[in-house]
Amino acid sequence: MDALLEVTDLDKHFGGLRACDQASFDVEPGQIAGMIGPNGAGKTTAFNCVAGFLKPDGGSVRFDGRDVTGFPPHRMFSNGLVRTFQIPQELETMTVLENLMLAGERQSGEQVWRNWLAPWRVREEEQRLEARAHEVLAQTQLGHQAYIRAGALSGGQRKLLELARALMAEPKMILLDEPGAGVNPALVRRLAEHIRELRERLGLTFLIIEHNLDFVRQLCEPVIVMAQGQVLAIGAADEVLADPEVQAAYLSGRRP
Repeated sequence: MDALLEVTDLDKHFGGLRACDQASFDVEPGQIAGMIGPNGAGKTTAFNCVAGFLKPDGGSVRFDGRDVTGFPPHRMFSNGLVRTFQIPQELETMTVLENLMLAGERQSGEQVWRNWLAPWRVREEEQRLEARAHEVLAQTQLGHQAYIRAGALSGGQRKLLELARALMAEPKMILLDEPGAGVNPALVRRLAEHIRELRERLGLTFLIIEHNLDFVRQLCEPVIVMAQGQVLAIGAADEVLADPEVQAAYLSGRRP
């Protein structure tokens, strides 16, 4: 099977620091891939280069058969690749429903003149977006929170809102940045169930940065291990976590 995401010899430097150093990995359609490694391993830098928040200094990123190296975030979004953040980026004073409706792409109402010349079109589009948002909220078990301010959500509910906003874009692939961070164990299990269900029902592909190794073991295959900007190992969770080099990297923070 051809990979949906192909990252080859990815380099990214910050001064004298090589945050990514010829990192290469693939993610196939329908996989829930995990990315792990000690702090400073280059995981978030790799994510940001793939999602367009950073421009790599070398290497290539191909998505869905197309070279997208250096594409900005809005173009990656349009191509079906969406990322979430470790610290949720919700608009706190808007309702949960409004947060989702804003995630709809190419809305006619964004052009002021359409609100005057074709208000019926804007209204119909907003009705479709609202219906879609309610569907997504039901899928993520946030339907009962639709009309409260996003800032009133718990930390775990904000993680679900991040996932829900990503789903509004109808993506092919979602990059999840530490979905389990700061979330109680019961909600972590719920997040894992949602991710599996979305993969099975919608055929979505995921790449997940996560420090919770139990979460990774239960959900992710393959697992990509990074250390000092390089890919140290790729394979099944139990296999890579038993690798002496991986264990040494976690203990020292450095590649053996």
